[in-house]
Amino acid sequence: MTNAPPGNRWTAGPDLPPEHPISMPIQDLHRDPRLTIVRNAWRGMAWRRAALILGSGLIGLFASFGIARPLAVDGFDLIDQAMSLLCLALIAWIAFGFLSGLTGLIVLLRDRRKATPTQGRTLPRRMVAVLIPVYNEDIDAVAGRIRQMTDSLARIGGQHLFDFFVLSDSSAEAEAGERAACRRLRRPGGCAVHYRRRLVNTERKPGNIAEWVRRFGGGYESMIVLDADSLMSGGVMARLACAMEADPGLGLIQTNPMLIGSRTVFARWQQFATTLYGPIASAGLNWWSGEEATFWGHNAILRVRAFAESCGLPRLSGPEPFGGPVLSHDMIEAALIRRRGWRARMMLLPAGSYEESPPTLVDHGVRDRRWCQGNLQHLRLLETAGLHWVSRLQLFMGASAYLTSPLWLLLLLTGLFQAVRTGTPMADLGAPAWLIVLTVVLLFGTKLMALVWAAFDRDLVRQLGGWRCILLGVTAEVPLSVIAAPVMMLSQCFAIGEIVAGRPSGWLPQRRDTDGIALAEALDHYRWHMLLGLVFWTVSLSEVDGALWGMPVALGLLGAPLLATWTSRADWGAKAASHGLFISEPVLELPSGRTEPGQRAASVEGLLAA
Repeated sequence: MTNAPPGNRWTAGPDLPPEHPISMPIQDLHRDPRLTIVRNAWRGMAWRRAALILGSGLIGLFASFGIARPLAVDGFDLIDQAMSLLCLALIAWIAFGFLSGLTGLIVLLRDRRKATPTQGRTLPRRMVAVLIPVYNEDIDAVAGRIRQMTDSLARIGGQHLFDFFVLSDSSAEAEAGERAACRRLRRPGGCAVHYRRRLVNTERKPGNIAEWVRRFGGGYESMIVLDADSLMSGGVMARLACAMEADPGLGLIQTNPMLIGSRTVFARWQQFATTLYGPIASAGLNWWSGEEATFWGHNAILRVRAFAESCGLPRLSGPEPFGGPVLSHDMIEAALIRRRGWRARMMLLPAGSYEESPPTLVDHGVRDRRWCQGNLQHLRLLETAGLHWVSRLQLFMGASAYLTSPLWLLLLLTGLFQAVRTGTPMADLGAPAWLIVLTVVLLFGTKLMALVWAAFDRDLVRQLGGWRCILLGVTAEVPLSVIAAPVMMLSQCFAIGEIVAGRPSGWLPQRRDTDGIALAEALDHYRWHMLLGLVFWTVSLSEVDGALWGMPVALGLLGAPLLATWTSRADWGAKAASHGLFISEPVLELPSGRTEPGQRAASVEGLLAA
């Protein structure tokens, strides 16, 4: 059943096992490897993707004509043309998300009576490495999560098949504590837990993983890559490894991690939203991705040989932020794996794969700033030779997720300029009522579809505390999202401005937990948001008909510091939960292989606090 030696695989020797080197060449992105890409085995992928892309384009074109027609009554000048093109791009973008969610709902409803495959107790035959890169993290919290995972593997008898590696890029001052914490995790007959700290932190996380692959990758069939805040059950790890062994052509399986461990209002809000809206979004993404799935950098398993031969990332020419090391490595790694002929899939799981949310709106923005730089860098990688066209689409969509923010802002400012120039209130510039209705449907329709799915998923309803808590949560989540949207939009615009100006994001440790941020910090962080909010407030008050049009933007930007401060509080998060607001109990996998909603938050949060 296993090629691992029996008994205790850990001795009181060095912190690293013997090296098993494997070649990981740097890829030439300008040369096609000239490999035949394995045809997608999923049926009907061409028409699925065509339906989504053409449907989104047609909806965007329809909306663009709707706004262009009244604007052209007195002549179609450059301002009118700009507003029409912006409307086309933005409506098409949100239409794609709406249609993807709609297909996800249809798939879930179609498959709801199909039996869920049992996870069983099947174990892989070959060794699997579990990689956990850390960078100045709370090592006690990381060790607590590793302890949970090794115990879970021991319960299914897989402790001799999974080796854990804590790959540190932390400062020298953190090494002693990290090494001691890893040594305390070692138990006779348990999983091996290794520790390595790099002296030179080249290429950040991708360089950290690549260094391990080149030194130790030859000793393992596959590797499960986790983040410092990730958690994965032993049953899911075994299931991923068995699926990888069963299909020699698979190079990547990405899971759908669920959020856990939320304490602040912001984190509970995000956990509730992803739990409720996530199933249809994930099902839709899986429906059109097929065997060209993407990689999110964590909570996934990769075949070591596929990764080694495909994913040696070169440094991009020129200085940061557009040049230098590839920052958002995950999506391009999935594209390069597919380029070499390996398949990449998603595995949608009801339980067993988890991560945490940033605790505050400010921390979300800091992380988003780093992602923004990495995703915009992908625009340079679109010309990589030999990529599957779906991989190029995914890279473009990742960048577009940030480019839409300046487009929204430009549309708002263009409308503002047109209103001031012509003396016409914003609400009277010509947008027909049906276009407003269409926009609302596209923006909020996925939330309604999620409620439709919840009506068929009893476990999801139980997980969210029942229908009273669901409706209460949606009632609070929708206006909070409306208020936060202009804040996130403007933050992304500032991030893009800094990137274009040549200012890289840097590499700072992430704040995983907090119990409130000071109002002074929030005021300093959002001072420019408030200034632009004041402009929208002034314009909205000056035109009675347009007040409702501009007020949500103005209120969101002016209230950004208060929103960030209030939602950063853990005590208010606990109070909200005690009243049934933003309830989201994680589904935990039990040793028997079953899943059970609600056993649940207490044990997970106890683990994370350990």
